Amino acid sequence: MSRLPGGVAALLPVWTGVAAAALHGAGALKSLPGLAALPFDLTAAAALLLLPALPLLLATRRWTLGRGLAVPLLGALLLLLWLVLAGTWSPSRAVLAEKLPQLVLLGPAMLAAGFLVGAEPAALGRFCGAALALGLLVGGAVAWGVAADRVVLGGEPGADPGRVRVQYQLAGLAIATAAALAAVRAVEARGAAGRLFWLALTAVLALAVLVPGGRLALLGLLAAVALAPALLLWRRGRRAAALAWVAGVGLAAIAGLAALAARPGWVEGLRTLERLFGDPASATPARLLLWERALRWGGLAAPFGLGTAGFTIAAGFGEDRGFYPHNHALEALAEGGLPGLGLWLAAFGGGAVLALRQARHVPPGRAARVAAVTLPVALSAMVSTDLGNRMVWFALGLLLSLAAEARAPEAEAGGG
Repeated sequence: MSRLPGGVAALLPVWTGVAAAALHGAGALKSLPGLAALPFDLTAAAALLLLPALPLLLATRRWTLGRGLAVPLLGALLLLLWLVLAGTWSPSRAVLAEKLPQLVLLGPAMLAAGFLVGAEPAALGRFCGAALALGLLVGGAVAWGVAADRVVLGGEPGADPGRVRVQYQLAGLAIATAAALAAVRAVEARGAAGRLFWLALTAVLALAVLVPGGRLALLGLLAAVALAPALLLWRRGRRAAALAWVAGVGLAAIAGLAALAARPGWVEGLRTLERLFGDPASATPARLLLWERALRWGGLAAPFGLGTAGFTIAAGFGEDRGFYPHNHALEALAEGGLPGLGLWLAAFGGGAVLALRQARHVPPGRAARVAAVTLPVALSAMVSTDLGNRMVWFALGLLLSLAAEARAPEAEAGGG
Protein backbone atom coordinates (compact mmCIF):
# COMPACT_ATOMS: atom_id res chain seq x y z
CA MET A 1 0.00 0.00 0.00
CA SER A 2 1.59 3.29 -1.13
CA ARG A 3 0.95 6.78 0.16
CA LEU A 4 0.15 9.94 -1.74
CA PRO A 5 1.07 13.55 -0.89
CA GLY A 6 -1.45 15.09 1.50
CA GLY A 7 -3.19 17.30 -1.07
CA VAL A 8 -3.54 14.53 -3.62
CA ALA A 9 -4.72 12.08 -0.94
CA ALA A 10 -7.44 14.51 0.18
CA LEU A 11 -8.49 15.15 -3.43
CA LEU A 12 -8.59 11.50 -4.52
CA PRO A 13 -12.02 10.55 -3.04
CA VAL A 14 -13.57 13.73 -4.45
CA TRP A 15 -12.01 13.14 -7.86
CA THR A 16 -13.09 9.49 -7.92
CA GLY A 17 -16.62 10.05 -6.64
CA VAL A 18 -17.46 13.00 -8.87
CA ALA A 19 -15.96 11.39 -11.98
CA ALA A 20 -17.84 8.14 -11.29
CA ALA A 21 -21.11 10.06 -10.87
CA ALA A 22 -20.48 11.88 -14.15
CA LEU A 23 -19.83 8.58 -15.94
CA HIS A 24 -22.82 6.86 -14.35
CA GLY A 25 -25.12 9.78 -15.25
CA ALA A 26 -23.55 10.83 -18.56
CA GLY A 27 -26.68 9.86 -20.48
CA ALA A 28 -28.78 12.15 -18.29
CA LEU A 29 -26.28 14.99 -18.59
CA LYS A 30 -26.68 14.83 -22.36
CA SER A 31 -30.29 15.93 -21.91
CA LEU A 32 -29.13 19.31 -20.57
CA PRO A 33 -29.31 22.26 -22.97
CA GLY A 34 -26.05 22.71 -24.81
CA LEU A 35 -24.26 19.62 -23.50
CA ALA A 36 -25.57 17.36 -26.26
CA ALA A 37 -23.93 19.65 -28.80
CA LEU A 38 -20.46 19.50 -27.23
CA PRO A 39 -17.65 18.60 -29.68
CA PHE A 40 -16.72 15.59 -27.52
CA ASP A 41 -18.65 12.71 -25.98
CA LEU A 42 -19.50 13.19 -22.31
CA THR A 43 -19.29 9.47 -21.58
CA ALA A 44 -15.77 9.20 -22.98
CA ALA A 45 -14.68 12.38 -21.18
CA ALA A 46 -15.98 11.13 -17.83
CA ALA A 47 -14.32 7.74 -18.40
CA LEU A 48 -10.97 9.39 -19.15
CA LEU A 49 -11.33 11.48 -16.00
CA LEU A 50 -12.13 8.45 -13.84
CA LEU A 51 -9.59 6.05 -15.32
CA PRO A 52 -6.43 7.42 -13.62
CA ALA A 53 -8.17 7.69 -10.24
CA LEU A 54 -9.12 4.02 -9.90
CA PRO A 55 -5.55 2.56 -9.83
CA LEU A 56 -4.57 5.24 -7.30
CA LEU A 57 -7.55 4.32 -5.13
CA LEU A 58 -6.67 0.64 -5.40
CA ALA A 59 -2.99 1.21 -4.55
CA THR A 60 -3.44 3.62 -1.65
CA ARG A 61 -6.05 1.74 0.37
CA ARG A 62 -5.93 -1.35 2.54
CA TRP A 63 -8.58 -3.67 1.15
CA THR A 64 -10.58 -6.21 3.09
CA LEU A 65 -12.69 -8.65 1.08
CA GLY A 66 -15.57 -10.55 2.62
CA ARG A 67 -16.94 -13.97 1.82
CA GLY A 68 -19.30 -14.62 -1.03
CA LEU A 69 -17.67 -12.46 -3.70
CA ALA A 70 -16.36 -15.38 -5.74
CA VAL A 71 -19.69 -16.61 -7.11
CA PRO A 72 -21.07 -13.33 -8.55
CA LEU A 73 -17.64 -12.17 -9.78
CA LEU A 74 -16.97 -15.48 -11.50
CA GLY A 75 -20.51 -15.50 -12.86
CA ALA A 76 -20.06 -12.02 -14.34
CA LEU A 77 -16.72 -12.92 -15.93
CA LEU A 78 -18.01 -16.18 -17.41
CA LEU A 79 -21.21 -14.48 -18.61
CA LEU A 80 -19.18 -11.96 -20.60
CA LEU A 81 -16.96 -14.70 -22.03
CA TRP A 82 -20.00 -16.80 -22.95
CA LEU A 83 -21.68 -13.86 -24.71
CA VAL A 84 -18.51 -13.31 -26.75
CA LEU A 85 -18.53 -16.99 -27.71
CA ALA A 86 -22.26 -16.85 -28.46
CA GLY A 87 -21.56 -14.03 -30.89
CA THR A 88 -19.90 -16.56 -33.21
CA TRP A 89 -23.25 -18.14 -34.12
CA SER A 90 -25.31 -14.94 -34.03
CA PRO A 91 -27.03 -13.91 -37.30
CA SER A 92 -26.50 -10.25 -36.37
CA ARG A 93 -23.67 -8.12 -37.67
CA ALA A 94 -24.57 -4.46 -37.11
CA VAL A 95 -26.07 -4.80 -33.61
CA LEU A 96 -23.44 -7.36 -32.60
CA ALA A 97 -20.65 -4.96 -33.60
CA GLU A 98 -22.21 -2.28 -31.39
CA LYS A 99 -23.16 -4.46 -28.44
CA LEU A 100 -20.10 -6.66 -27.97
CA PRO A 101 -17.61 -3.83 -27.28
CA GLN A 102 -20.00 -2.40 -24.70
CA LEU A 103 -20.21 -5.78 -22.99
CA VAL A 104 -16.52 -6.69 -23.13
CA LEU A 105 -14.97 -3.26 -22.56
CA LEU A 106 -17.49 -1.17 -20.63
CA GLY A 107 -19.04 -4.00 -18.62
CA PRO A 108 -15.94 -5.05 -16.62
CA ALA A 109 -14.69 -1.46 -16.35
CA MET A 110 -17.98 -0.20 -14.93
CA LEU A 111 -18.25 -3.17 -12.56
CA ALA A 112 -14.74 -2.44 -11.26
CA ALA A 113 -15.54 1.27 -10.92
CA GLY A 114 -18.70 0.58 -8.92
CA PHE A 115 -16.85 -1.89 -6.71
CA LEU A 116 -13.93 0.43 -5.93
CA VAL A 117 -16.09 3.52 -5.37
CA GLY A 118 -18.64 1.67 -3.24
CA ALA A 119 -16.01 0.10 -0.99
CA GLU A 120 -14.29 3.41 -0.14
CA PRO A 121 -16.50 5.41 2.27
CA ALA A 122 -15.23 8.86 1.29
CA ALA A 123 -15.48 8.14 -2.45
CA LEU A 124 -19.00 6.74 -2.02
CA GLY A 125 -20.02 9.86 -0.11
CA ARG A 126 -18.70 12.15 -2.85
CA PHE A 127 -20.34 9.99 -5.50
CA CYS A 128 -23.73 10.23 -3.80
CA GLY A 129 -23.36 13.98 -3.32
CA ALA A 130 -22.54 14.43 -7.00
CA ALA A 131 -25.40 12.13 -8.05
CA LEU A 132 -27.80 14.19 -5.94
CA ALA A 133 -26.56 17.43 -7.49
CA LEU A 134 -26.79 15.90 -10.98
CA GLY A 135 -30.39 14.86 -10.40
CA LEU A 136 -31.30 18.34 -9.20
CA LEU A 137 -29.59 19.91 -12.21
CA VAL A 138 -31.28 17.58 -14.69
CA GLY A 139 -34.68 17.94 -13.04
CA GLY A 140 -34.43 21.72 -13.03
CA ALA A 141 -33.22 21.89 -16.61
CA VAL A 142 -35.97 19.60 -17.91
CA ALA A 143 -38.67 21.49 -16.02
CA TRP A 144 -37.31 24.84 -17.27
CA GLY A 145 -37.15 23.52 -20.82
CA VAL A 146 -40.78 22.45 -20.72
CA ALA A 147 -41.90 25.77 -19.18
CA ALA A 148 -39.93 27.75 -21.77
CA ASP A 149 -41.04 25.49 -24.63
CA ARG A 150 -37.42 24.75 -25.43
CA VAL A 151 -37.69 20.96 -25.58
CA VAL A 152 -40.20 18.56 -27.08
CA LEU A 153 -40.51 15.42 -25.00
CA GLY A 154 -40.85 12.22 -26.95
CA GLY A 155 -39.25 13.64 -30.08
CA GLU A 156 -39.90 16.51 -32.45
CA PRO A 157 -40.66 16.40 -36.19
CA GLY A 158 -37.53 15.37 -38.05
CA ALA A 159 -35.73 14.21 -34.92
CA ASP A 160 -35.10 10.64 -33.77
CA PRO A 161 -37.99 9.91 -31.36
CA GLY A 162 -36.36 6.75 -30.04
CA ARG A 163 -33.14 8.56 -29.16
CA VAL A 164 -34.99 11.41 -27.46
CA ARG A 165 -37.17 8.96 -25.51
CA VAL A 166 -34.14 7.08 -24.20
CA GLN A 167 -32.46 10.36 -23.29
CA TYR A 168 -35.38 11.42 -21.14
CA GLN A 169 -35.67 7.98 -19.59
CA LEU A 170 -32.09 8.40 -18.41
CA ALA A 171 -32.95 11.86 -17.11
CA GLY A 172 -35.82 10.35 -15.15
CA LEU A 173 -33.52 7.73 -13.61
CA ALA A 174 -31.09 10.46 -12.52
CA ILE A 175 -33.94 12.36 -10.86
CA ALA A 176 -35.22 9.19 -9.17
CA THR A 177 -31.76 8.45 -7.76
CA ALA A 178 -31.40 11.99 -6.45
CA ALA A 179 -34.82 11.82 -4.78
CA ALA A 180 -33.90 8.59 -2.99
CA LEU A 181 -30.60 10.06 -1.80
CA ALA A 182 -32.43 13.17 -0.55
CA ALA A 183 -34.89 10.94 1.33
CA VAL A 184 -31.98 9.15 3.01
CA ARG A 185 -30.59 12.54 4.05
CA ALA A 186 -34.01 13.45 5.46
CA VAL A 187 -33.97 10.40 7.73
CA GLU A 188 -30.39 11.13 8.81
CA ALA A 189 -30.97 14.85 9.46
CA ARG A 190 -31.02 16.15 13.00
CA GLY A 191 -33.62 18.72 13.89
CA ALA A 192 -36.96 19.56 12.33
CA ALA A 193 -35.56 22.20 9.98
CA GLY A 194 -33.08 19.80 8.40
CA ARG A 195 -35.67 17.08 7.98
CA LEU A 196 -38.17 19.47 6.42
CA PHE A 197 -35.55 20.77 3.99
CA TRP A 198 -34.63 17.30 2.72
CA LEU A 199 -38.25 16.16 2.63
CA ALA A 200 -39.18 19.23 0.60
CA LEU A 201 -36.30 18.52 -1.77
CA THR A 202 -37.51 14.94 -2.16
CA ALA A 203 -41.01 16.20 -2.98
CA VAL A 204 -39.64 18.66 -5.56
CA LEU A 205 -37.69 15.87 -7.25
CA ALA A 206 -40.78 13.65 -7.18
CA LEU A 207 -42.64 16.37 -9.08
CA ALA A 208 -39.73 16.80 -11.48
CA VAL A 209 -39.78 13.11 -12.40
CA LEU A 210 -43.34 13.58 -13.68
CA VAL A 211 -42.08 15.82 -16.50
CA PRO A 212 -39.86 13.67 -18.77
CA GLY A 213 -42.38 10.91 -19.49
CA GLY A 214 -40.68 7.85 -18.01
CA ARG A 215 -43.14 5.71 -16.09
CA LEU A 216 -40.25 3.46 -15.09
CA ALA A 217 -38.49 6.43 -13.50
CA LEU A 218 -41.60 7.20 -11.45
CA LEU A 219 -41.80 3.59 -10.27
CA GLY A 220 -38.06 3.56 -9.51
CA LEU A 221 -38.38 6.78 -7.54
CA LEU A 222 -41.25 5.43 -5.44
CA ALA A 223 -39.45 2.16 -4.74
CA ALA A 224 -36.13 3.78 -3.86
CA VAL A 225 -37.64 6.60 -1.79
CA ALA A 226 -39.68 4.05 0.16
CA LEU A 227 -37.08 1.31 0.65
CA ALA A 228 -33.67 3.02 0.98
CA PRO A 229 -34.59 5.20 4.01
CA ALA A 230 -36.58 2.28 5.45
CA LEU A 231 -33.43 0.15 5.28
CA LEU A 232 -31.56 2.83 7.20
CA LEU A 233 -34.24 2.97 9.90
CA TRP A 234 -34.47 -0.83 10.10
CA ARG A 235 -30.70 -1.17 10.53
CA ARG A 236 -30.80 1.39 13.32
CA GLY A 237 -33.31 -0.77 15.16
CA ARG A 238 -36.29 1.48 14.46
CA ARG A 239 -38.41 -1.14 12.76
CA ALA A 240 -41.77 0.47 13.46
CA ALA A 241 -40.47 3.73 11.97
CA ALA A 242 -39.20 1.82 8.91
CA LEU A 243 -42.61 0.26 8.29
CA ALA A 244 -44.32 3.60 8.89
CA TRP A 245 -42.01 5.27 6.36
CA VAL A 246 -42.86 2.72 3.66
CA ALA A 247 -46.58 3.05 4.41
CA GLY A 248 -46.33 6.85 4.40
CA VAL A 249 -44.60 6.94 1.01
CA GLY A 250 -47.21 4.57 -0.42
CA LEU A 251 -50.12 6.59 0.92
CA ALA A 252 -48.59 9.87 -0.26
CA ALA A 253 -48.09 8.43 -3.75
CA ILE A 254 -51.64 7.11 -3.94
CA ALA A 255 -53.09 10.38 -2.66
CA GLY A 256 -51.01 12.46 -5.06
CA LEU A 257 -51.83 10.36 -8.11
CA ALA A 258 -55.51 10.25 -7.17
CA ALA A 259 -55.60 14.04 -6.83
CA LEU A 260 -53.93 14.50 -10.21
CA ALA A 261 -56.24 11.94 -11.84
CA ALA A 262 -59.23 13.85 -10.50
CA ARG A 263 -57.92 17.13 -11.96
CA PRO A 264 -57.15 16.45 -15.63
CA GLY A 265 -55.98 20.01 -16.12
CA TRP A 266 -53.16 19.52 -13.66
CA VAL A 267 -51.78 16.65 -15.72
CA GLU A 268 -51.19 18.85 -18.76
CA GLY A 269 -47.46 19.24 -19.31
CA LEU A 270 -46.56 16.38 -16.96
CA ARG A 271 -45.62 13.89 -19.64
CA THR A 272 -45.28 10.95 -17.25
CA LEU A 273 -48.84 11.35 -16.03
CA GLU A 274 -50.16 12.01 -19.53
CA ARG A 275 -48.77 8.62 -20.51
CA LEU A 276 -49.98 7.03 -17.30
CA PHE A 277 -53.55 8.35 -17.38
CA GLY A 278 -54.26 9.63 -20.85
CA ASP A 279 -52.46 7.58 -23.48
CA PRO A 280 -53.65 4.20 -24.68
CA ALA A 281 -51.68 1.47 -22.95
CA SER A 282 -49.85 0.56 -26.15
CA ALA A 283 -46.42 0.27 -24.53
CA THR A 284 -47.43 -2.50 -22.16
CA PRO A 285 -48.67 -4.94 -24.82
CA ALA A 286 -45.53 -4.22 -26.86
CA ARG A 287 -43.28 -5.07 -23.94
CA LEU A 288 -45.34 -8.17 -23.15
CA LEU A 289 -45.00 -9.20 -26.78
CA LEU A 290 -41.23 -8.89 -26.56
CA TRP A 291 -41.18 -10.93 -23.35
CA GLU A 292 -43.36 -13.63 -24.94
CA ARG A 293 -41.13 -13.83 -28.02
CA ALA A 294 -37.98 -13.94 -25.87
CA LEU A 295 -39.41 -16.84 -23.87
CA ARG A 296 -40.48 -18.64 -27.03
CA TRP A 297 -37.13 -18.23 -28.73
CA GLY A 298 -35.35 -19.19 -25.53
CA GLY A 299 -37.12 -22.53 -25.80
CA LEU A 300 -36.76 -22.94 -29.57
CA ALA A 301 -33.04 -22.09 -29.54
CA ALA A 302 -32.22 -24.17 -26.44
CA PRO A 303 -29.78 -25.06 -25.10
CA PHE A 304 -27.30 -22.50 -26.45
CA GLY A 305 -29.53 -19.65 -27.58
CA LEU A 306 -29.77 -17.48 -30.68
CA GLY A 307 -26.38 -15.90 -30.22
CA THR A 308 -25.53 -12.49 -28.83
CA ALA A 309 -27.66 -9.74 -30.45
CA GLY A 310 -29.56 -12.38 -32.42
CA PHE A 311 -32.97 -11.86 -30.83
CA THR A 312 -34.18 -8.91 -32.91
CA ILE A 313 -33.59 -10.77 -36.17
CA ALA A 314 -35.24 -13.98 -34.94
CA ALA A 315 -38.21 -12.00 -33.60
CA GLY A 316 -38.76 -10.39 -37.01
CA PHE A 317 -37.48 -6.87 -36.29
CA GLY A 318 -34.26 -7.02 -38.27
CA GLU A 319 -31.07 -5.28 -37.20
CA ASP A 320 -32.83 -2.90 -34.81
CA ARG A 321 -31.38 -2.87 -31.32
CA GLY A 322 -34.41 -1.05 -29.95
CA PHE A 323 -36.42 -4.30 -30.01
CA TYR A 324 -34.29 -6.20 -27.48
CA PRO A 325 -36.25 -8.28 -24.92
CA HIS A 326 -36.44 -5.45 -22.33
CA ASN A 327 -35.58 -7.88 -19.54
CA HIS A 328 -32.04 -9.00 -18.73
CA ALA A 329 -32.96 -12.51 -17.67
CA LEU A 330 -34.99 -13.12 -20.82
CA GLU A 331 -32.27 -11.56 -22.96
CA ALA A 332 -29.67 -13.86 -21.42
CA LEU A 333 -31.96 -16.85 -22.02
CA ALA A 334 -32.91 -16.00 -25.61
CA GLU A 335 -29.44 -15.01 -26.80
CA GLY A 336 -27.20 -17.01 -24.46
CA GLY A 337 -29.41 -20.03 -23.89
CA LEU A 338 -29.45 -21.98 -20.65
CA PRO A 339 -25.75 -21.27 -19.94
CA GLY A 340 -26.40 -17.56 -20.41
CA LEU A 341 -29.36 -17.57 -18.03
CA GLY A 342 -27.48 -19.58 -15.42
CA LEU A 343 -24.47 -17.26 -15.53
CA TRP A 344 -26.72 -14.19 -15.39
CA LEU A 345 -28.40 -15.59 -12.28
CA ALA A 346 -25.00 -16.29 -10.72
CA ALA A 347 -23.76 -12.75 -11.46
CA PHE A 348 -26.78 -10.52 -10.84
CA GLY A 349 -28.89 -12.81 -8.67
CA GLY A 350 -25.81 -13.72 -6.67
CA GLY A 351 -24.92 -10.04 -6.36
CA ALA A 352 -28.38 -9.20 -5.03
CA VAL A 353 -28.26 -12.03 -2.48
CA LEU A 354 -24.76 -10.99 -1.39
CA ALA A 355 -25.87 -7.36 -0.96
CA LEU A 356 -28.90 -8.35 1.11
CA ARG A 357 -26.71 -10.44 3.38
CA GLN A 358 -23.96 -7.82 3.71
CA ALA A 359 -26.42 -4.97 4.34
CA ARG A 360 -26.69 -6.29 7.91
CA HIS A 361 -22.95 -5.86 8.52
CA VAL A 362 -22.02 -2.52 6.92
CA PRO A 363 -22.84 0.94 8.33
CA PRO A 364 -26.57 1.68 7.83
CA GLY A 365 -25.94 4.87 5.85
CA ARG A 366 -23.70 3.04 3.41
CA ALA A 367 -26.25 0.28 2.81
CA ALA A 368 -29.05 2.83 2.33
CA ARG A 369 -27.06 4.88 -0.20
CA VAL A 370 -26.16 1.81 -2.25
CA ALA A 371 -29.85 0.84 -2.23
CA ALA A 372 -30.87 4.36 -3.31
CA VAL A 373 -28.56 4.21 -6.34
CA THR A 374 -29.13 0.60 -7.39
CA LEU A 375 -32.90 0.18 -6.98
CA PRO A 376 -33.92 2.41 -9.93
CA VAL A 377 -31.28 0.76 -12.12
CA ALA A 378 -32.40 -2.74 -11.06
CA LEU A 379 -35.97 -1.97 -12.12
CA SER A 380 -34.67 -0.61 -15.40
CA ALA A 381 -32.75 -3.84 -16.01
CA MET A 382 -35.91 -5.91 -15.67
CA VAL A 383 -38.21 -3.85 -17.91
CA SER A 384 -36.13 -1.49 -20.03
CA THR A 385 -32.38 -1.80 -20.73
CA ASP A 386 -30.27 -4.48 -22.39
CA LEU A 387 -27.10 -6.16 -21.14
CA GLY A 388 -24.91 -3.57 -22.85
CA ASN A 389 -26.11 -0.81 -20.52
CA ARG A 390 -23.16 0.43 -18.48
CA MET A 391 -25.30 1.69 -15.57
CA VAL A 392 -26.36 -1.87 -14.77
CA TRP A 393 -22.78 -3.10 -14.52
CA PHE A 394 -21.84 -0.14 -12.32
CA ALA A 395 -24.81 -0.95 -10.07
CA LEU A 396 -23.64 -4.57 -9.83
CA GLY A 397 -20.24 -3.30 -8.73
CA LEU A 398 -21.89 -1.19 -6.03
CA LEU A 399 -23.82 -4.22 -4.75
CA LEU A 400 -20.66 -6.33 -4.60
CA SER A 401 -18.78 -3.52 -2.85
CA LEU A 402 -20.85 -4.13 0.28
CA ALA A 403 -18.68 -7.24 0.78
CA ALA A 404 -15.48 -5.17 0.72
CA GLU A 405 -13.96 -2.32 2.66
CA ALA A 406 -11.17 0.09 1.72
CA ARG A 407 -9.41 2.00 4.47
CA ALA A 408 -7.11 4.98 3.98
CA PRO A 409 -3.78 5.05 5.84
CA GLU A 410 -4.84 8.04 7.93
CA ALA A 411 -8.03 6.23 8.96
CA GLU A 412 -5.98 3.26 10.16
CA ALA A 413 -3.61 5.54 12.04
CA GLY A 414 -6.51 7.30 13.72
CA GLY A 415 -8.09 3.99 14.65
CA GLY A 416 -4.85 2.65 16.07
